[in-house]
Amino acid sequence: MGSLILCHSKRAKRPYEISRVHMRIYTIEELCYYLCNNLYLIDYTIMNRRLCDWLEDELGLAKMAEDLRRDLDQNATLEEFVLTILKGSVIYAPSEIVKIQNLLEQLKNQRDVERAKYKADSLMKSGEYESAILVYQSILSQDWDESVNKKFYGKIYGCLGSAYGYLFLYKEAALMFKEAYSICEEEDMLKAYIYCCYRGLPEKDYVKMLSGNSMFLSMSAKIKAEMEEAKKGNDLDFSDEKLITWKSENRRIDKKS
Repeated sequence: MGSLILCHSKRAKRPYEISRVHMRIYTIEELCYYLCNNLYLIDYTIMNRRLCDWLEDELGLAKMAEDLRRDLDQNATLEEFVLTILKGSVIYAPSEIVKIQNLLEQLKNQRDVERAKYKADSLMKSGEYESAILVYQSILSQDWDESVNKKFYGKIYGCLGSAYGYLFLYKEAALMFKEAYSICEEEDMLKAYIYCCYRGLPEKDYVKMLSGNSMFLSMSAKIKAEMEEAKKGNDLDFSDEKLITWKSENRRIDKKS
């Protein structure tokens, strides 16, 4: 026989807003789901008295709110704060709480640079490309941690290239993928670099870049063949004017760093 988990029926009239990921939470179930699926993103946007007040006023969870305020007063860790919410929700079985607790412990023992990367990766998965770029940039701007493999930083350059690419900033993306390839020497990085150059450079400059480099020429031909194949099943039309507008808007993110 399966176990039955009784969910809370209370739904907030006024949602709790997590501005970083543009999310509105209305129930304790939604809050717990967010916590368990975004452990790398949990920070001051969750661990604060505003959340305590919201839990008490909107969901009637006075006991949980009281316990969380005590956590804050006693300078509890973020992991302890999260577990207070998950345990108090009575949504999870003890075995599930243990698994979550173990995962939180693993995160706590990770290097700062690894936690920062996973945070940026989580932002990427949520479509928060601008925020992810700022986190990746902050990692690269600091002294490199010699305890991690050098390719770790190559991957960060690659992720940064992907984030720029999602924003159609191909010149910026090309620079990142070029750096990533110089460190990792992986074919996917080279392919991404050539593609971004193709999309971001004037044709004359692109041809000049390829000239005399057999590896670049071969990869360019491969990319164009794949693009032609992809066009057969898609009818995408991005005007140059629209692309220029997107680029000018998204380049503003660098001014925030």
